[in-house]
Amino acid sequence: MSDPVSPAAAASRRRFLRSGAGSAAVLASAASAQVAPLEVAPWSREPGEPVGWHPYGQPSPFEKEVMRRSRRSVPLPGANSSMTPLHALFGAITPTGLVFERHHAGIPQIDPARHRLAVHGLVQRPLLFSMDDLLRFPSVSRVHFLECSGNTGSEWRGPGTQSVQISHGLLSCCEWTGVPLSVVLQEVGLKPGAAWVLAEGADAAGMSRSVPLAKALDDALLVYAQNGERLRPENGYPLRLFLPGYEGNMSVKWLRRLKVGDAPFMSREETSKYTDLLPDGSARQFSFGMDAKSVITFPAPEHLLRGAGFYEISGLAWTGKGRVRRVEVSTDSGASWRDAVLQEPVLDRALTRFRLPWHWDGGPAVLQSRVWDETGYRQPTPQELIAVRGLESGYHYNAIQSWGVTPDGKVRNVRV
Repeated sequence: MSDPVSPAAAASRRRFLRSGAGSAAVLASAASAQVAPLEVAPWSREPGEPVGWHPYGQPSPFEKEVMRRSRRSVPLPGANSSMTPLHALFGAITPTGLVFERHHAGIPQIDPARHRLAVHGLVQRPLLFSMDDLLRFPSVSRVHFLECSGNTGSEWRGPGTQSVQISHGLLSCCEWTGVPLSVVLQEVGLKPGAAWVLAEGADAAGMSRSVPLAKALDDALLVYAQNGERLRPENGYPLRLFLPGYEGNMSVKWLRRLKVGDAPFMSREETSKYTDLLPDGSARQFSFGMDAKSVITFPAPEHLLRGAGFYEISGLAWTGKGRVRRVEVSTDSGASWRDAVLQEPVLDRALTRFRLPWHWDGGPAVLQSRVWDETGYRQPTPQELIAVRGLESGYHYNAIQSWGVTPDGKVRNVRV
C-alpha cells in the first residue's frame, strides 16, 4: 500500500508543530489547572461496579447524547431513517449501535433457525439454504463504508439542516463478515443467459433490487456478521446482501431470495424510486455507484469553538470507486487549499479519516473539504454538480460542504 500522507501535508504539519503555535495554545488552558492540587474525585474513593455488572458492554452514561437521530417523524414509523452521529465519532469505524438505519416497513424480528435463503431462476440446481448451511461456507471479512443514496439529499437547493448528523449521517463504515456471493452462485450453477440477480428482503415491504451478475460474481457478500458480532436486527439480522461501493438500498437486509434472470427485474425501488431525474426530463436509472465525497465532522454545526487558538480540523472522505488519494481543506471559502493528512490505513471503498491543524484567529471563516479518488475524480462544487444534474433529484448529492464559523464560535451550514 502506498503512503496515504502526501509529502506536502506531512511537511505542513511539521512546520506547524515546530512553530509552537499548536502546543502553546493547547497547553495554555492546562497551565491554569496546575495552580491547585489535583482533586481526589468521589469515584477514586470507593470501589466501582463489579466485573460482569453489564453482561453486554454499554457506553458511559456521560455519552448518552451520542445516539442515532431521525430527521423527521413520518405517518408510518416503520418507513423512516435514523442517522449516525458523525460529529461525535473518532477514527473510521462506526460502532455497531450507531450505524445508520433506513427501513421501508419496520424491523422484522427473524428467528435464524427458521430463516431460509432461496436461490433460483436461471440456475442449474435451485437450492434453499439455512443459516447453518451458509455458516459452513468459507468466510471473508472486509472493511467498507455503507451510504444511502439519499444521504445529503437535503442540500440540493442550499443548506437543509444545521446538523452534520442529519445532513450526512446516512453513512457508516464497518467490518463485514460473510460468504462471497460468487461461492453460493457456483454452488447452484448458472445457466446460459444469466445476467442479473434479484435480491429480496424478508421485511413486510419485500424490499428488492436488481443486481448486475458481474457485481454479484465480483465482490458481493452474503453478510451475517458486523464488527465482529452477528448482525443487529436493524442492520439485517440474520442475513443481508452487501455490495461494496454501491448505494445502500442495494445491500438488501433480511435477505430471503435471490432470483437469477436475463434482464433487470424493474422493481419498485429501481423505477419509481432510486432514480435520478435530470434537467431534460429523462432519468438516470441503475446509478449504482457512490461517487467521491468528503465532509468536515469537526468543527461542525453541533460544536461550539471556545475561543481563538489551535484546533484540529477533522473529517471523513470516501468513494465507491476505490481508495481515497488526496483530501484538501480550505478555511477561507475555497480561496486557498491545504493538503490534509490521511489516517492509515486507506482502504478500498472505506471511510478515510483526514486531519489538518488550524489556528483560528477568532474571525469569520468558512471551512470546506474536497477529495480526489484513485480514478482521478474530484469532488465537485455545488454549482458544478447542479450544472450537470439539475435540481430535481433527491439522490447522489456529493458536492463540497461548507461550514461557516462566526466570531462567537458557532458553526453554521452555509452555501458559498
